Amino acid sequence: MSRPSPDSAEPADRLLHAGKHLELRAKGTWEYAHRPNASAIVALFAVHKGHLICVEQERAPVGVCVLEVPAGLVGDTDADDVPAAAAGRELEEETGYKAETLEQVAVGPPSAGLSDEVVHFFKATNLTRIGDGGGVDGEEITVHRVPLHCAEAWIAGWATTDDRLVDPKVWAALWFLRDEPCDCD
Repeated sequence: MSRPSPDSAEPADRLLHAGKHLELRAKGTWEYAHRPNASAIVALFAVHKGHLICVEQERAPVGVCVLEVPAGLVGDTDADDVPAAAAGRELEEETGYKAETLEQVAVGPPSAGLSDEVVHFFKATNLTRIGDGGGVDGEEITVHRVPLHCAEAWIAGWATTDDRLVDPKVWAALWFLRDEPCDCD
């Protein structure tokens, strides 16, 4: 599917409401969320010695802890930010790992009917632990190292209570990491 050209008869966006970090906009009759302070999103499928690196944090919109892949905004602190730089930064901030290799493996919308966001997915390998992770500015992130050989069962077991959800990007990570060696320590 191709995007309309800039000179097409596409209706102009209208601002319906502006908050500090989000805007509600409309295009024709379609309403959607927009982040005025970010140009894109990054998400990382990180693997270290046969372990998937995941993060867990409370997410206010759903009211529970969510198991996720490390992720973050592009351009929220620097207008010249690019996805690869943001990916490396977010991996370090959230998990305490630095990636020697970042390979972009996909780009796409996480919820095309709700938001104009586009996510750049990176496979992060050759990791070195350089800190504790846990996030910045009041984030309370717990880092999990999940052995790839039993990741499906571990993730399913983690989400057995009503106060936990698994972000579908975690399941996508397993697919993108399916050929990684499982030399768990």
